[in-house]
Amino acid sequence: MSQETTSVAPTRVEAWLMAARPQTLPAGAAPVVVGTGLAVYEGVAAPLVAVAALVGALLLQIGTNFANDYYDYLNGADTEDRSGFTRVTAGGLIDPTAVKRAMWGTYGLAVVVGAYLAWLGGLPVVIVGLSGIAAGVLYTGGPYPYGYRGLGDLFVFVYFGLIAVAGTYYVQAASAVQPFPLWIPPDTVPIAAVVAGLPAAGLSTAILVVNNIRDRETDAAVGKRTLAVTLGYRAARLEFLLAVGLAYAIPVAFSLTGYGPLSLLPLATLPLAASIGATVLGETSGAALNPALERTGQLLFAHSILFAGGLTVASYL
Repeated sequence: MSQETTSVAPTRVEAWLMAARPQTLPAGAAPVVVGTGLAVYEGVAAPLVAVAALVGALLLQIGTNFANDYYDYLNGADTEDRSGFTRVTAGGLIDPTAVKRAMWGTYGLAVVVGAYLAWLGGLPVVIVGLSGIAAGVLYTGGPYPYGYRGLGDLFVFVYFGLIAVAGTYYVQAASAVQPFPLWIPPDTVPIAAVVAGLPAAGLSTAILVVNNIRDRETDAAVGKRTLAVTLGYRAARLEFLLAVGLAYAIPVAFSLTGYGPLSLLPLATLPLAASIGATVLGETSGAALNPALERTGQLLFAHSILFAGGLTVASYL
C-alpha cells in the first residue's frame, strides 16, 4: 500500500486516486462476497441487493479513506518520517477543504445507496449505516479520535468483519419480508452469518496490525497510541497471528458442522499467509512491511473469494 517516491508530481486524477486508496477496496468488498456466498448457500440470495450492498460498502471505505487523510493531517499525524503511502492532504497535493468535501460527498452517496437497503432491511440498516459513517469519521476525527487510543482494531474487527458479513446476508434475507421492518425479522441473521464474518474480521484486523507495526515509532512520536504503540512489537505480532489463525479455524469449523469439505477451500491460501507472517514477525521497516501490507489485503480477498465460492458451489451439490 505504499507509493514510490518520484520527482514527477502526480496529476490531479492521480492525486485523487491516491486519496481514495483503491488498494484498500478489497477490504470493503471481501465481507460482501462472503455474506453473499452464505446467502446463496442458504437460498436467500438477492443479486440486486448484493450489488447495492457492495457499492455501499465501497463508498463507505472510500469515504473513510478521505476522512483519515484529512483528519490525520489536521492532527499532525502524517510527518515526513512516515514510511507508508503518500497522504495527499499532508503532502500538499490536494487542498484540505476539497478532501473534506469529497469525504462528505462520498458518505452522502453511501446514504443514497443505503436508503434502498434501509427500505428492505429497515431500522437495523439505518442504525448500522449511520453508526458506520460516524465510526469512520471519529476514527481519526473529532476531539477524541479512538484510532489514536488503541480502539481502531476493534472498529475494524466489528465493522469490516462481523457487521459487514452479517449485514450483507441480512439485507438479502430481509428483502423477502415486509418493507422497512422496525427490528430484525426472524431467521434473517442466523448464527452462521455472524461466525462467517470472523475470517474477514481477523484478516481485516491483520491489515491494520501490519500498518501499525510499520508506523509504531512515528505514531509514538506524534502521540498516536495504537495498540502496537501501547503494547509493543511482541504483543502486536501475537495479535497478528491470532487474527490470521482465526481466519483458518472458521472454515474448518464450517466443514465440520454440515457445510461440507468445500468450506476448506480458503486453506489453499495458507502458503501466502505463512509468507506474510514470516515478514511481519521479523521486520519493522516500511521497505519490508509495505509489500506485506499489500499482500495481506490480497490474502483477505483471496480467502473471501474461496470461502464464498466453496459455499456457493456446495449449494448446487
